[in-house]
Amino acid sequence: GVPGLKIVAASTPADAKALLKAAIRDDNPVLFFEHKRLYTLEGEVNGDVGRLGEAKVVREGTDVTLVAAMKSVHDGLQAAEALEQDRISVEVIDLRTLRPFDAETVLASVRKTNRIVVVEEGPLTGGWAGEVLASVVEHGLGHLDDAWRIATADTPIPYSPPLEDAFLPGPGRIAREIRARVR
Repeated sequence: GVPGLKIVAASTPADAKALLKAAIRDDNPVLFFEHKRLYTLEGEVNGDVGRLGEAKVVREGTDVTLVAAMKSVHDGLQAAEALEQDRISVEVIDLRTLRPFDAETVLASVRKTNRIVVVEEGPLTGGWAGEVLASVVEHGLGHLDDAWRIATADTPIPYSPPLEDAFLPGPGRIAREIRARVR
C-alpha cells in the first residue's frame, strides 16, 4: 500500500537474476521477495535483464486463467497438469512483479478463458490477490463468468512444517477448487 514502491516476486532462478538486475537499475524503491521453499530450485540463468511489471504466460489454456507468483506458480502448474486428465485446460500466469502487476497479460487471458482464479499464500483479506481480482473486474467484467481467490485463512501461518504444508494452498487444493467451479 505504499505509492511508488515496486514489489518483485520471482518463481525461477532465471527470473530471480533478471529481475534483481532490473530492480537494482530501477530508480524507484523495489522490494524483492524470495520464497524460502524455492531456494533449492535449480535452473539455467543468463545475463538478461528482466522488466519490472511484465508477467509471463507459463502454460497456455482455454478453460480458466490461474494467476500466481513465486512457489504458487509451481503449485499451479502441477494442478494444471492434474486437471488436464479431467479435460480442464488451465492457463497459468506468473506475475513476476506484484506491483506494478501486468494487468494487460491477465486481461488478455481472461478474455480467452472467461474465468480467473488467483492463488496467493497470504491471507484472504488484504493481499495482492484481491487487488488483481479488483482490477480484472474493473476492466474486464464483460468477459468474466467466474472469479475467485485461493488463499490462506485469516489466521497466522503455523510454525510447524507439517502444519504449514496443510495450511498453505498446494496443488491438490488448487485442483480441487478449480474442478469444483469449472464443471
